[in-house]
Amino acid sequence: MSTTDTLPQDQSADSAGGPAAASGTVAIIGAGIVGVATALWLQRFGRKVILIDRAGPAEGASFGNGGVLAACSVVPVTVPGLLAKAPRMLFDPGQPLFLRWGYLPRLAPWLIRYLRHGNAADVRRIATALHGIIGDSLADHRALAAGTGAERFVVPSDYMFLYRDRAAYDADAFGWEIRRDLGLTYEEMDGEALRAHDPVYGPAVGYAVRVPDHGRISDPGAYVRALADHVVAQGGALRIAEVTDIACSDGRVTGLRLRARDGTAETLECDAAVIATGAWSGALAAKLGLKVPLESERGYHIELWEPSAMPKAPGMIAAGKFVATPMEGRLRLAGVVEFGGLDAPPSRPPVEFLKRQVAAAFPGLTWRKMTEWMGHRPAPTDSIPLIGPVPGVSGAYLAFGHHHVGLTGGPRTGQLLAQLIAGKRPNIDLAPYAPSRFQ
Repeated sequence: MSTTDTLPQDQSADSAGGPAAASGTVAIIGAGIVGVATALWLQRFGRKVILIDRAGPAEGASFGNGGVLAACSVVPVTVPGLLAKAPRMLFDPGQPLFLRWGYLPRLAPWLIRYLRHGNAADVRRIATALHGIIGDSLADHRALAAGTGAERFVVPSDYMFLYRDRAAYDADAFGWEIRRDLGLTYEEMDGEALRAHDPVYGPAVGYAVRVPDHGRISDPGAYVRALADHVVAQGGALRIAEVTDIACSDGRVTGLRLRARDGTAETLECDAAVIATGAWSGALAAKLGLKVPLESERGYHIELWEPSAMPKAPGMIAAGKFVATPMEGRLRLAGVVEFGGLDAPPSRPPVEFLKRQVAAAFPGLTWRKMTEWMGHRPAPTDSIPLIGPVPGVSGAYLAFGHHHVGLTGGPRTGQLLAQLIAGKRPNIDLAPYAPSRFQ
């Protein structure tokens, strides 16, 4: 069965009637995995595209993510009990939650709305929505990369969840119940069985879960850049500039206002525009009249270059809420959560936390050098990305808000959005992702 059908005339993909400018140019603002995937799929549907990014392809979160195609990562951070645990976690340097306290007054309205989702019913609803865009991630990435030259970066693998002991695993029972209900299968291992399977882990890991049929990206930055290169090779344009505004006439997008690196400004004509700038997307959405409750969930990684050993597969170290992913020439340790906004520089405590966790999980591991990075995850209050048309503005679309699963869900998000813009009917209900839910 085909994954798409042409939309009937009375079921438009555009918010103001009909697929947006069926033969015109689509400008995609943001050249991370979501924006690049949208551009690739639009080209495959016969559309002309322009990618616009202020720094270049894969220069934001798509460069620094954990690299796991984490189809099972459907359980949001806001699980039941978080509200009671969060204050204690903030004051414990051994926990993976950090806050720049001067940012708290600005964060508070978003945080209150976010924490309200920490109940069983909302968690199940969020998990079901996330499963719709990440549940077949390995196949989605293979389909996206096919014929682009980026195929080599997509590596099938297991995904391991590593716990201190059986009790720590049992404490996550609600999350594993949700995964089972969504059809995911997995194998439990005690510490002895884990070390027989992969001797890289030390005695601090006493219980594990192996989830098959996942994958990893061996170099996320190079992967997204290779995909963007293919967009350009197929006739797409790439502009390095900042989008400062979106021009509209009679309720329809007509162009974008750009500011180049040298400060010069211009208006770029287009027939539709996609906002896919991750944690920076809220300001552009506001220019279209849509106020999205969006925050930056700051994430960190450290990379150990030329390590003395590598895990066989990516692993989530549950105690530290970070993933350890084998990549080309290095082991990447990525994760933790810090709230501090878009403008503050990186903090030292999250990096030091990751270093301590590495020593515990991988005793005896050595490496040639260590590098550090900090980036911004786009976090709407309900943990569900925004995918679809902007209410009341024809030709305007949103594609952001993926929290921890932007790389995982980028290809499917791009395909769904391209289907909408090209006037094809997606084969899943997009209502849970609708930008209009925040009006």
